[in-house]
Amino acid sequence: MHIDWTTLALQAVNALVLVWLLARFLFRPVAKIIADRQGAASALIAEAAAAKAAAENAQRRAADEKARFEAERAKLFDATAAEAHTLKVALEQDAQADIAALRARAQADIDAARDAASRADAERASSFALDIAARLFERLDPAARISGFVESLARQIAALPEAVCEQIGRSDTPIQLSVPRALSETEAGACRAALTKVLRREPRLEITVDAGLIAGLELRTAHVIVRDSLRADLERLKAELIGNDSNHG
Repeated sequence: MHIDWTTLALQAVNALVLVWLLARFLFRPVAKIIADRQGAASALIAEAAAAKAAAENAQRRAADEKARFEAERAKLFDATAAEAHTLKVALEQDAQADIAALRARAQADIDAARDAASRADAERASSFALDIAARLFERLDPAARISGFVESLARQIAALPEAVCEQIGRSDTPIQLSVPRALSETEAGACRAALTKVLRREPRLEITVDAGLIAGLELRTAHVIVRDSLRADLERLKAELIGNDSNHG
């Protein structure tokens, strides 16, 4: 086999030239284009990764913000529920206190009305009794409206403490003796004699007529009052009636 080295050399040169030309005008631009595209792709990938990371961060922040919002809402709801419960309890307590106060006032009004009615009844009964007593004593002997009370008044004075009896009639002011009608000389003398006996000295008397006594005598000084009259008895009876009605109420 014969080898033409010249032809082979020329072909080799042609091949080298072709390779150089390809490398110069094809491979390098293509490589550059590929490198540029790879760089652009890498940039795009980096941007995408950055965007993904930013999105993930935003998502995490949104999740954290949502969780914080949910926690704040739950806290606010609990606080509102607690405040509402406290307000409800306070309102219930105030309502119960108001009801109790209303009941107390109503009961007080009822008791006051009942007491007023009892007192009014006692007043009417007392007035009626006074009228009846006055009419009955008008039919009796006028002497009985005085004579039956002289000794009784003297006994009441004698029952007073000794120091009080010593003060009666000691001053220059006369003793006031109230009577239901004008006294005769005999009746006035009997009163002076009874008082002189119990006081162991003759008192100065100032006798005044008080028809409201109905019957009996009443003695007044600056230090003591001794009542022995039908009016005083009826007033004591009236006080007892009112007291009994109040106790029963």
